[in-house]
Amino acid sequence: MDSLSLETTFDRLVTALLNELQEGEHLTLRLIGEQSQFVRFNRAKVRQAGCVNDAELQLTLLYNQRAGSFGFPITGNWQMDWQQGRSALAELREEVAQLPDDPYIVLPEGNATSREVHSGDLLAPEAVVDAILPAVAELDFTGLYAAGALVRGYADSAGQKHWFATESFALDYSLFTEEGQAVKDTFAGSQWDQSAYVAKLTAAKQQLERLLQAPKSVPKGQYRTYLAPSAVSELLQMFSWGGLSESSLRRGGSAFRLLQQGEKSLSPAFHLTENFQHGLVPRFNEWGETAPVELPIIQAGKLVNTLINSRTAKEYNIIPNGANGRESLRSPEIAPGDLSQSDILRALDRGLYVSNLHYLNWSDRPTGRVTGMTRYACFWVENGEISAPIQNLRFDESLYRCFGQNLIALTDFQDFMPEVGTYDNRNLGGSWVPGALVEAFTYTL
Repeated sequence: MDSLSLETTFDRLVTALLNELQEGEHLTLRLIGEQSQFVRFNRAKVRQAGCVNDAELQLTLLYNQRAGSFGFPITGNWQMDWQQGRSALAELREEVAQLPDDPYIVLPEGNATSREVHSGDLLAPEAVVDAILPAVAELDFTGLYAAGALVRGYADSAGQKHWFATESFALDYSLFTEEGQAVKDTFAGSQWDQSAYVAKLTAAKQQLERLLQAPKSVPKGQYRTYLAPSAVSELLQMFSWGGLSESSLRRGGSAFRLLQQGEKSLSPAFHLTENFQHGLVPRFNEWGETAPVELPIIQAGKLVNTLINSRTAKEYNIIPNGANGRESLRSPEIAPGDLSQSDILRALDRGLYVSNLHYLNWSDRPTGRVTGMTRYACFWVENGEISAPIQNLRFDESLYRCFGQNLIALTDFQDFMPEVGTYDNRNLGGSWVPGALVEAFTYTL
């Protein structure tokens, strides 16, 4: 089904299922759908290609302080879809009667409605291979191209109803040397730009050539470090690991408790906003509540808002702000600074150019310390010039230092770092982040 047909089916199921409700019952309906093209490359050849047209409807029945959920696929065949919907509702009635009470259950309320449809300018399916492969034909190129329409829908028995559809693409790729070293990057958005893609590959090829040099062994210690946007994006993901969640802060499990209490601060140059204006993520959450178009989280290094969902608000008698169930960032943006692309190496002078990080984890959550590894196309810089690739290093650094007193500058440009997961469905959104120049970044192994 295309997005329009899926919306019609969703509307029809919403009307029919809500008419089946009995006294005292509440119902929410959430739809996740996609029409995606996937092309998998290995050694600059197409290894797998195909299209996925998929949709699932999840029903949540709420009754007598209890809630249960049931999901089933939408086929586009009305008789089949309607039968599955009625059967799901009947099963939920039996299940909910046996569940314990939920003291913080969130019942549907309000009558807010919205409809957002964002069209992209994507490659035609038959043009994908010819657009991607010529720029990498002579290289060991491996990657996954995923593109198409992503759809989210919500409706409930209170009268709320939301529809969101967007078109996007993401090319997640790596270039390998014969020795197995790699440059990894992504090219993503909602408008395919062939010249921008070629320019990105040109820069990646230059890094690949530098990887052919003998790697430099860097002893553990503290070094001035440039964190490319991909590396900054990895660190930003830690902000969603209980960091900015109001529930985590209240329970003492957040890395930013000291920031909230004013005992610590980040750099005045650090500004973090939840920004839905990019149109790649819906503003509505699991309860049909809409977040502000822009929600400042950290401004000039100070925590000005946390992420609060309705369950947390009910538990602590506070006001929610449309956060999702996990109280995680959905469309984060770190504001750029004033460091130009051409000045990065000169400003770094002597230290490490880190393109990617991985295996991140908290090493000391109360103090905001994160550990992880460098990965893919990381270099030693001497006298403002790339000198040699480095062997992988483990780092252990506090976010309060990295984005606080040790933050020298942020770049004047941002990169879009997409969510590239495809496990159950193609993930929505990503982050908009600059690169960061940091003093005395700590490497422990």
